[in-house]
Amino acid sequence: MAADGAIGIFDSGVGGLTVLHAILQAEPREELIYLGDTGRYPYGTKGAETIARYSVENVEFLVEKGVKLLVVACNTSSATALETLREKFMLPIVGVIEPGARAAIARTRNHRVGVIATEATIASGAYTRALRALQPGLEVYTRACPLFVPLA
Repeated sequence: MAADGAIGIFDSGVGGLTVLHAILQAEPREELIYLGDTGRYPYGTKGAETIARYSVENVEFLVEKGVKLLVVACNTSSATALETLREKFMLPIVGVIEPGARAAIARTRNHRVGVIATEATIASGAYTRALRALQPGLEVYTRACPLFVPLA
């Protein structure tokens, strides 16, 4: 990666620290800036417009810090606001839906995948679309778990 600028990572809370850790393991020399929006979490019970607004505000903060790449470590933001962010900001932006879908497909032995996530993530259909795009015919079972975020 380019030497100047940090990798910005945001989540609605602290769950994205696992993403930060994985990036640190893969790219130990990179500067990382993490934003955990614990003041407004959980995002998964909010409407798509609110999630997009929060996500844009998070990215604006990270852009002010001079990030060169953005990782949306929040499943809900990745599912509902990723395209909005890519349209609004001129920097590489990656989400966690497709990598999560790839990991699930790599681990299934029976061509069935279960997805538990926030209400907004499940309602978006993002995981189902990503999973079926990678493996047509895959059986996908989804369940919204409103208490999942507070437990995590």
